[in-house]
Amino acid sequence: MKKDLLSLLDLEKKDFQHLFKRAMQLKDRYAKGIFDSILTGKTLGLIFDKKSTRTRIAFETAMIQLGGHPIYMSTQDTQISRNEPARDTARVLSRYIDCLAMRTFDHELVEEFAQSASVPVINALTDSFHPCQILSDIMTIIEYKGGYENVKIAWVGDGNNVANSWVNAASVLGLNFSFACPDDYSIDQDIIANAGADTMPNIVFTNDPREAVKNADIVYTDVWASMGEEAELSDRLLSFEGFQVNKTLLSFAKSDALVLHCLPAHRGEEISEQVFEAKGAVFWDQAENKRHMHKAILENLILA
Repeated sequence: MKKDLLSLLDLEKKDFQHLFKRAMQLKDRYAKGIFDSILTGKTLGLIFDKKSTRTRIAFETAMIQLGGHPIYMSTQDTQISRNEPARDTARVLSRYIDCLAMRTFDHELVEEFAQSASVPVINALTDSFHPCQILSDIMTIIEYKGGYENVKIAWVGDGNNVANSWVNAASVLGLNFSFACPDDYSIDQDIIANAGADTMPNIVFTNDPREAVKNADIVYTDVWASMGEEAELSDRLLSFEGFQVNKTLLSFAKSDALVLHCLPAHRGEEISEQVFEAKGAVFWDQAENKRHMHKAILENLILA
């Protein structure tokens, strides 16, 4: 039976643990010059409505390094742009490819593809969730902190798709997580309730970034206006005053706290130039880990 990855609620704790372990193994083997051609003869389709640097290249290089072949498809270059039903495109692509990764706006579109496709479908980002990003982020935390147990993680910023996926991860894994979002841009209550996070003492929601980062091991931020929300930026700049991750805010976290950002960063907005360019910043390791985590995801779904 085929498996999809549309949100992190599709995974059980053991699935997370398997992916972390396997991604670490694949990263270590790649560093030693060992290439695992376990997906030779397999093809990954990529349908992207939204622009991408890291997610697209990470999926493409992951597939190539595992011996497979990626095919990138802009929606405008397919019959989807001429109103072919998603279910028809999904059924046709299932005859050509072995897995499909989609990056689009409407989460329901990815769900529709998954319902009609006979091959695994991966959510490579929607307006609702960004599951693969969080898997690689937790991998980075494990690398630097030795695990995620007894690690306090703080989110500072917009209640966006990345934050939503952190809610799901915190729920499944029991993470010690604090979310600080302005009242008008908080995480959707339906997302919180669906994950059961509204009844979990390990997950805290606040509108005070200092409260969230107090004694935190990890401080995570993201842009204040996601793709498609750029016109709202001027209003958001006012609402997010005090939410910038800078030296002052980090003084409330642990002295060895790591700052994570899924990139691209808007320096001077959600994160200061000083923090972004600080010695020992791990943003680039975090970005690299997407490739190795994508390898583990692709192996797990295609060879299931």
